[in-house]
Amino acid sequence: MIKANNSELKSWIEVPENSDFPIQNIPFGVAKSGKQVFVASRIGDTVINLHKLAKLGYFDVDSDVFKSYKLNKFIKLGKSFTRQVRDEISAIFSHENAANKENDGIKSALHTISEVEMLMPVRVGDYTDFYSSEQHAYNVGCMFRDPNNALLPNWKHIPVGYHGRSSSIVVSGTPIHRPKGQQKPNNNEPPVFGPCKLLDFELEMAFVTYNGKALGQSISTKEADDYIFGMCIFNDWSARDIQKWEYVPLGPFLAKNFASSISPWIVTLDALEPFRVSGPVQEPKVFDYLQYEGNKHIDINLEVAIQPENTKEKVVSNSNYKYMYWNMNQQLAHHTVNGCNIKAGDMMASGTISGNDESAYGSMLEISWKGSKSVAMTDGSERKFILDNDTVIMRGFAQKNGVRVGFGEVRTKVLPTV
Repeated sequence: MIKANNSELKSWIEVPENSDFPIQNIPFGVAKSGKQVFVASRIGDTVINLHKLAKLGYFDVDSDVFKSYKLNKFIKLGKSFTRQVRDEISAIFSHENAANKENDGIKSALHTISEVEMLMPVRVGDYTDFYSSEQHAYNVGCMFRDPNNALLPNWKHIPVGYHGRSSSIVVSGTPIHRPKGQQKPNNNEPPVFGPCKLLDFELEMAFVTYNGKALGQSISTKEADDYIFGMCIFNDWSARDIQKWEYVPLGPFLAKNFASSISPWIVTLDALEPFRVSGPVQEPKVFDYLQYEGNKHIDINLEVAIQPENTKEKVVSNSNYKYMYWNMNQQLAHHTVNGCNIKAGDMMASGTISGNDESAYGSMLEISWKGSKSVAMTDGSERKFILDNDTVIMRGFAQKNGVRVGFGEVRTKVLPTV
């Protein structure tokens, strides 16, 4: 039993109804208030300065761990320390310790969310993107091949992935520019160069790792939970027309590496334990190193909205992370089975998450079915792909037994090409 996950706990900090951040969440991020930058947690709409709490003697660690522009120092201390810190934060702010509400030191560590700027939480050393939703892979295969050969021969044998670009991963609120590059709109004509015309989002979740094993050693599916720090929402922006022209023979390149956007709070794997569910039956049977025991999928409700400039948003997708074919334990086991080493702060994304209903598709490529149909916005305009000055918003939360643990949102505005 993880103490901080107790569903009966209440906080003396006010938590609005349907908040993603009850006392059972206790996520981690990096916040800025004035000139101060610090590792933070959050309960309700209150941001907690963990550096100040550490200076008061909590956490039994050098307070400088929490005086940082990134979570990496904290992550390097490992899972048992993460669990200890969550439990201690839970105790400090539990209704059973309501007297702390009058403690001047603790009060000085509290900020309203509107008073702080949330920064990029992790220094991402390496980033891997998987392709692990069967429905998404099937949809794309149907569009570009045929339904009888939608999944490539390797898809149900290995969690397919590729090494992406970490430098262009940005935090929610950071605008991106429409990329430019080569495209080949007509098969019988030469390629052209210019701004991407088929800009798309990809609804994904990502997990952040602790330090792994030495080079040459692998992490098993049974061990994987001990090497996963937590998760965030991940928008893997894609330039579909650039991708179509460049991806043979080596796969995604400029169509993907211009930007990916993440939510600012990393929700720990511990906090998500109550929301685990069983996964799909995997046929054919996977190799021994990919077999796992227990419930390793997680029930996380996901939503995508598009907001044209100066108007209200329109929800275009309602999906769920539980739809994944390959789970995180399998992804990490496969990533390291050849001896590849991982480090604290590495990020691994799920691949686009699509359910088996059109309302649960995780990209405009699928929602518009390769541009053959459009989606009406609240201002009367229509979308097949993302236009300049559109803002794409992704949200996610898990809910069970009256407890809702969420991620907040990742919100990104698309600016014109520069």
